[in-house]
Amino acid sequence: MDIIEMARNIGREIQKDSRYADMQEAIKKTDADAALQDLIGKFNLKRMSIEEEAKKQEHDNDKMQGYQNEMNALYDKIIKNENMAAYGMAKSELEKLVQRVNAIIVQSANGGDPETADYTPPSCGGNCSSCGGCH
Repeated sequence: MDIIEMARNIGREIQKDSRYADMQEAIKKTDADAALQDLIGKFNLKRMSIEEEAKKQEHDNDKMQGYQNEMNALYDKIIKNENMAAYGMAKSELEKLVQRVNAIIVQSANGGDPETADYTPPSCGGNCSSCGGCH
């Protein structure tokens, strides 16, 4: 078996994993949630309104701020939606798996021992000046 076929096998195994199944189920639920889809649509329209206003030679800052406030309120509702929260959790868990697989491959390709190579999540060092934000 060549390396490419092994990679395809990894892909097939990922799709058999419960984290992949959880992600697919979460996608179905978010897609079927009419209220959530309505909020997402409204959010996207507000974002486009901001973009259109920003393109104008003399854009109205008050109007843009109003759009931004409305967009933020919609975002809060989207994030608090039960199906969206489940989607976020499922996505995070699947991404952790993929990060781990990728780290093993990259470390091995760089000369690391495939038996001990693994993903090491970033940790907080306490110095917030160089941080991109807490997770």
